[in-house]
Parts: sequence; C-alpha cells; structure tokens
Amino acid sequence: MKRYTPLFVLFLVILAILFLRPRWYLNLTKRVEVSPTSGAGLVEKYNCRQCHRIEGQGALKAPPLDGVLDRMDQATLRLWLENPRKVRQNTAMPNFYLSDSEIDAMIEYLISIKEE
Repeated sequence: MKRYTPLFVLFLVILAILFLRPRWYLNLTKRVEVSPTSGAGLVEKYNCRQCHRIEGQGALKAPPLDGVLDRMDQATLRLWLENPRKVRQNTAMPNFYLSDSEIDAMIEYLISIKEE
C-alpha cells in the first residue's frame, strides 16, 4: 500500500484542481486577449443575455448591464464575476469560473457600451 500512496495523493490533487478550479488554474487555462471585442465574445459564450439585458437585447430576469458601472464600482463588478456568492450569498447568478483576463475583457466590453 505504501508504494501506491504517492499516486493516490497525486490523483487527489488532480481531482481537486479539476473540480475546485483554483484561480491560478483558471488563469493558466482560460487566458484571453483583454479587449472590448473579446469581452463581447465572452458575453455570447457564457450566454449572459439569457438573464441580463445588454444593448437592448436579452432577458429581464436579472439587472440590465448597460451602464452597470454607473451603479457599482469596478472592484464590486470584478467580485461578482469572480464568484457571485462572495457578493450576495443567495444570488441566482452561477459561478462561471472566469479567469482574470476573461473578467478584464468583459469589464472592458461593459465600459465600451457605457460610452456609446
């Protein structure tokens, strides 16, 4: 049994990384270019309009995201995108396990639509 212990520990570590998805792992595996264009693509990829209204399109299940930075600061928005339950425990918004660059790109996109 002792010779299998390191393999078992390695197996547990790999499972933990795959299921818990620590921030360093997300940043390593989900890196994107930070731009409004890539942010718009991520909004489509994660289907944000299924709940939010953005640029006049989408559902009204959740607050509209046009001008969201007029209602909250960038740090709070970042926390929402990192893990919504850090901001509001009983929120319906799921954790999409976004990397830092994905979050930055989405914020850039939301800033760009605010300015139009």
